[in-house]
Amino acid sequence: MPAAEPDRLSRKEGSSLRKLAVFLALALPVCAVPAQTADAIAPSVSTQQSAAERAVWNLEHSYWKYVQALDLKSYKALWHPNFVGWPQYSSVPAHKDHIADWIGAYTSKGLHLKSFQLKPAASRQTGDIVVTHYWLTAVWSGKDGDQPPSTSRITHTWIKVGDTWQILAGMSAPEPKPEPAKK
Repeated sequence: MPAAEPDRLSRKEGSSLRKLAVFLALALPVCAVPAQTADAIAPSVSTQQSAAERAVWNLEHSYWKYVQALDLKSYKALWHPNFVGWPQYSSVPAHKDHIADWIGAYTSKGLHLKSFQLKPAASRQTGDIVVTHYWLTAVWSGKDGDQPPSTSRITHTWIKVGDTWQILAGMSAPEPKPEPAKK
């Protein structure tokens, strides 16, 4: 029986090395990609949107303009009759009949929406449904001046009804404040 050649691998060892090489070829590029922040991700949202997504994003902006103008009739028209969602001001999900309660809570304190910035995070269309995710930074103002800006994360599910879109579901939450850097 001839001696094994030292520079040749057994089939089993060669197969294992090939598998390792394939794994590393696939895994290393993923590991080398730096973590993306919201600022890095958000600009790409608009580059690949469908016409329906663009229409819904326009409605998201209209939503906040209606709140700013206290145009509750136009605001309420954005909501589907079967809406259910979980707004950050409520301890339980709400239906359309309570969808403007939060606006009344601000105005009863003499506050109005002075300014807002909507920053898209993601959107996706599937048939007659469009889901949006975004950050909203709002400044409320009253007789004592401006309140500090507050940022929320908002998700809406829009459904096409005839030739328009309405909000069928949603959820909002305050954006957590960043933790101070550790020394």
